Amino acid sequence: MGSSVSRLLRGPAVLYLPAALFLLVFFLVPLFNVAWMSFTEPDTGFGNYTAFFASSFDVGVLLNTFKTAAIVTLTSLIFAYPVAYVAARYGGALGSILLLVVTLSFWTSFLVRTYAWMVILGVKGPVTAALIMLGWSPPPQILFTTFASTFAMTHLLMPFMILTLYAVMRRIDGTYMRAAAGLGAKPLKAFTSIYLPLSLPGIANGSVLVFITCLGFYVTPVLLGSPRDKMIAGRIGDEIEQMLNFGGASAMAIVLLVATLGLFALYSRFFGLDKLWR
Repeated sequence: MGSSVSRLLRGPAVLYLPAALFLLVFFLVPLFNVAWMSFTEPDTGFGNYTAFFASSFDVGVLLNTFKTAAIVTLTSLIFAYPVAYVAARYGGALGSILLLVVTLSFWTSFLVRTYAWMVILGVKGPVTAALIMLGWSPPPQILFTTFASTFAMTHLLMPFMILTLYAVMRRIDGTYMRAAAGLGAKPLKAFTSIYLPLSLPGIANGSVLVFITCLGFYVTPVLLGSPRDKMIAGRIGDEIEQMLNFGGASAMAIVLLVATLGLFALYSRFFGLDKLWR
């Protein structure tokens, strides 16, 4: 036993120990504690889970979370694809500027960008002022609506989609498109038949990253969205801060974790998790 431990400490496996200890202390132990509280607070059993699935409000919040994540993922893809396409296919100064803007946005805190949108979409913000100048009086309320929350989350998560798409698109050989043009294919036909299928791994990778990240959003929907658009992270916060219901909040967190792992399993089944980071 002692010799085995000694060989382990002298081998390359020792390099994994710092990361393993970090994950054990700061991830696995808290996760186990959350799972434990979901079954023991305030009473032992499945009461917290039964209460969650018996509440139409809580189930509705969970479904709204998935619906919002799906909408944000789709809108992110729609806006991000052209940006990634131009940056990867044409490069040059335009591509460098696009990537610089995306990277700067990626490095800026979610909280800072959320407060920026509060100013931009507020009653005295530039968007409302522009609508008034265009003759829209009284202007519609934009802040604290579903549109504001969805739009801001799309902006916050677009860098994930753009950078993931760009990583895949820059590896697509441009000679394919030139060969298609040489054979008489029109640009749209060459794009839909050659370029779009080759970029599908980037679409899948970016979509799963944006979707799963959006599932855990808390600050943006609370600060910008309507109370009717509450997401599961905000519901967990309410249970802890207002109700001191740690068991119920833990059960909600475990349900969200299981749902997220289920999505990862589906992605792994069809695409393979090893391709997620390529």
